[in-house]
Amino acid sequence: MSKQIERIIGRYDQGRTGPLLIVFAGMHGNEPAGVLALEEMFRMIEREPQTNPNFVFTGRILGIRGNLAALQQQKRFIVKDINRQFTPENIERIFNATHDDELDSEDKEIRDILNLVNQEIENWQAQKMVILDLHTTTAFGGIFSIATNDEESQRIAVELHAPVIRKLVDGIKGTTLHYFNNDNFKPETVAVTFESGQHNEELSEKRAIAAITNCMRSIGLVRAEDVENKHDKILIEYSKGLPKIADLLYCHSIAPEDSFSMNPGYKNFQKIKKGEFLAQDQKGKIYSKEEGRILMPLYQKQGEDGFFIIKTIEEFGF
Repeated sequence: MSKQIERIIGRYDQGRTGPLLIVFAGMHGNEPAGVLALEEMFRMIEREPQTNPNFVFTGRILGIRGNLAALQQQKRFIVKDINRQFTPENIERIFNATHDDELDSEDKEIRDILNLVNQEIENWQAQKMVILDLHTTTAFGGIFSIATNDEESQRIAVELHAPVIRKLVDGIKGTTLHYFNNDNFKPETVAVTFESGQHNEELSEKRAIAAITNCMRSIGLVRAEDVENKHDKILIEYSKGLPKIADLLYCHSIAPEDSFSMNPGYKNFQKIKKGEFLAQDQKGKIYSKEEGRILMPLYQKQGEDGFFIIKTIEEFGF
């Protein structure tokens, strides 16, 4: 029997009033890099005052494991994709349930996560809350940030030194980006997602650490002089040659009964042509409806999105 996984990865503050940064990892149980990154990050933060006596931390950071049951089984999800369930209607249904047997595994995970977040807001008396949701992809070929339509979300995403994908929130629904905002929380709330590379790529953990560090600097938790340049270098180096900003053109949604199969070899940001043969399902071959770049081609059994097509600002002709 494996050891029970704890929800909270770590919590740190020095008692100085400031933003509440909540970092999610493992919302998908087959994405270990973010969890490993947060575990190392809290070890680094705890050691920092010993090596740097002038280290100042203004605010609080909380690291949360998302889908505990899925992490335990190293599966994307148990019953349904938790990062498609954060809709107001679904949250209301979960919290109105009178018995646990009315809820499936991901429902219970969401209930526990939101109870924890709301308790943290109350305890810290946060005036501003920032959500950083760490993920990885099944495909190789690039890191990127996903911002909402909020200007602050886009500002933070740019500070992570990775391509910023806009309008992706318009192509899917029910993610942390959709739910963690001013409509649903009292503190000023903004969310950003960071994709640090392929699921099992060794460097994905290091890139996630760099993204957490840059996010803390961006929102004022730590001072710029306390941040090593290596974190910027890691992200800038891997983003070299990639577009700075791109917008979503198309999302190919799938269902389990579709028997979707992505053609092998596609990488994030790879250019594709309109009419290119990308994948197939039970209905036959699937061709690209747009010219652009492919993002998150699906190379795993579980998932609701076969692929995305994006286009850079320059390619739009702006």
